Amino acid sequence: MAARRAEVVDAMGRFISQDVRERVWELWGEGRSGRAIARQLGTSAPFVRDWIGLTGGVRPPARRRSAGCLTKAEREEISRGLARGDTFRAIGRAISRPHTTVSREVDRNGGREHYRARSADEAAWARARRPKPSKLRLNSRLRAIVEEKLALRWSPQQISGWLLRIYPDDSAMQVSHETIYLSLFVQSRGALRRELCAHLRSGRRVRRPKKRTTRYCQLIALPDGLNAEPVRTALAANIGALPEQLRRSLTWDQGKEMAEHVQFTVDSGVQVYFCDPRSPWQRGSSENTNGLLRQYFPKGSDLTAVSQAEFDRVAAELNGRPRQTLGWMTPAERLAELLNTPSPS
Repeated sequence: MAARRAEVVDAMGRFISQDVRERVWELWGEGRSGRAIARQLGTSAPFVRDWIGLTGGVRPPARRRSAGCLTKAEREEISRGLARGDTFRAIGRAISRPHTTVSREVDRNGGREHYRARSADEAAWARARRPKPSKLRLNSRLRAIVEEKLALRWSPQQISGWLLRIYPDDSAMQVSHETIYLSLFVQSRGALRRELCAHLRSGRRVRRPKKRTTRYCQLIALPDGLNAEPVRTALAANIGALPEQLRRSLTWDQGKEMAEHVQFTVDSGVQVYFCDPRSPWQRGSSENTNGLLRQYFPKGSDLTAVSQAEFDRVAAELNGRPRQTLGWMTPAERLAELLNTPSPS
C-alpha cells in the first residue's frame, strides 16, 4: 500500500477511493475477515490487511473542524482583505474575529506577501492530524506499571480494575482497558512496546470488532464416528438454514471429521478456519458455549443417545439466557435485533 498526496493505492497499483476505504471499515465492523472484504470490494487482501493494521483494527474517528478554528471561507476573506491592503483589525471586523487571530494566521502562513487561503487551510488541516500524546505516554510511572503487568500476562481489563482498586483517589494512576489496547495496537500512539502484544492471551496485534456477535447457539446431532462426509452434509444443511448475513465463517479444532472442509465451503459458501494446536482461545465463543453445555451434558456423557429434539430444547434454553457481553440481552433477542437492522448499502 502506498499514499500519494490524497490518493491511496493497493499493492497492485489500483486507486482506492474514499468510499471503498470507508466500506472496508464498515465490513470490518460487521466482523468480516480481511480476505472476505477484499473479495467483496474487488481489491487486494494485502491492502485491506495493511489499511486495517495502520490503526490496529480500530476505525479512526471522522475528522471534524473545531468550532473555534478559522473556516476556509474566512481564510478566503482574509486573502481578499490582504489583497486590498486592509489592516488586520479591518479584516477581523469583517469576519467577526479578533485582529490577533488574523495576525497569527497570516504570520504562520507566509506573511502579507505570500498568504494564500487554500495553502493556509491545507496546512491547518495537516497540523490538526498530529496525534495528541496519550495518557500512558505522558505518565511514565503509570506506563511502567502497565508494561510490568502486561509482561506478567495480565489482561488490560485486569490491569485497569487493579489500578482502580490500588489508586482509588488518584485519577492520574488510572487507565481504561480500551486505552491500553489502543496504545498496544495503534502504531502512531507508540506509548507501549509493540512486542507486549505477545503477552495478551490472544497474541493478536489488531483489535477485532465484536458488534455483530450474538452468542446464538445451534446444536446439531452428528452421526456416530464423526466420519468426514456425514459431518459435512449435516453441517451444510444446518448452516444453510441461517440468514445469509450470518453465514460468515466456521472455526474448527484440528480434527479428521473436517477433512472435507473444502467441499463444505463449496456446498455452503462458508469459509472454514482451523485453530492452531492447543489454542482454544482462537474460537472463544465456542469454548464459552462448551462450558455452558457441561451443565446439561457432563464430561463423558454419551451424546449419541441424545436426540435432535433434546439438543433443540437445550439450545433454546441457552438462547433465552441474558448475557453480560450482550448488555444483558438474550442471544435470541440480539439475533432478532440484528436481523431487523437494514444492511448498509
